[in-house]
Formats: sequence, C-alpha cells, structure tokens
Amino acid sequence: MVPLRNKIRVAPELRLALYHPQIPQNTGTLLRLSYCLGIPIDLIRPFGFITDDKKLKRAGAGCVKFADYGIHDTFEDFLNKYKDVRTVALDVGENAEAYYSFRYKPGDILIVGSEHYGFLKGDLAKITHRVKIPMLPGRRSLNMAVAAAMVLSEAISRLNLHLPLSRYEGDFATSSSEISRR
Repeated sequence: MVPLRNKIRVAPELRLALYHPQIPQNTGTLLRLSYCLGIPIDLIRPFGFITDDKKLKRAGAGCVKFADYGIHDTFEDFLNKYKDVRTVALDVGENAEAYYSFRYKPGDILIVGSEHYGFLKGDLAKITHRVKIPMLPGRRSLNMAVAAAMVLSEAISRLNLHLPLSRYEGDFATSSSEISRR
C-alpha cells in the first residue's frame, strides 16, 4: 500500500474508496473532491490507467499531489487494513437502501465500484452495507464521480460534518490558482 499523503483531515469520520477505477478523469475528479473536503480516499487496484496519466492530473486540477489518499494492491489488502470499519457500497442491486434513507455512522467508508463492472460478486458480498441512488425507470446509470459526490454529500450532511466558511491556513489551498503556483 502507498501511504496516505496529506496531513489535514477535515472529516476523518468518513472515507471514500474507489474499487478498481478505470477512468482517470473520474479518479482525478474524486481526488480533487477529497482534497477540497478534507476526506481521505483509498484507491484499490487494479486500475484502468497509469497513475501518472495526464487525464488524471488534469481532472484533479493540481490537487492530486495534495489529496489524502492511499493505494491498496488488492481488495483483500484494503479489507484487512479496515477490518473493524463499516463499509458501504454504492450499488444498484435490489438489496441496496436508498442513499438518503441510510443511517450513516462516523467512520463509514463509502466504496464506489468500477465504472465498467461495479463490483466483482465475491467482493461485493464482503461489503457490510449497500446504498443506491434511485432513478426513474428505464434510465441508465450515473457517472461514478457524480454518484459518489451525491452520496458523500448526503453522508456529510447526516453526520453534521460541516466545513468552516473561513479560509484555510497552512498547506490547504483555497483556489486552483493557488494550487498551480505551488
């Protein structure tokens, strides 16, 4: 595993994990979101891209190198590291509860599946809880980064993890222009 990089965690009560991410732009977008909200993120191999991909860096708008993230070689490595933590899969299955009705708890890890296949069946069975975003009949799935942001926002609200409105100090940049000057 690659160690987590950033020191600042605004919302240590939540984590986000990406299971076998395939599209660098989605991963970069979620790394940027993670950085901006102070939420740690875990990336679970295999990836569908090289981690120094230009698309990943561009979507991350310079935030990737500041994001608080770790890389796990396998799903088993990830589960072993967080064996005592409740995991919540963003899933489309019948057994998943609507994300806005779910009772989030401090320490939850929201896990988003691969853009191409979601979760491998055996791995999904190892995740303790499942939530879904209800959609109108006949509609196709949402973009993975959009779906993750929606559910993460709901969890932040439910857990009352509101970020201060004042400007951050230290190495926490507040704009893309400040990040690009670093």
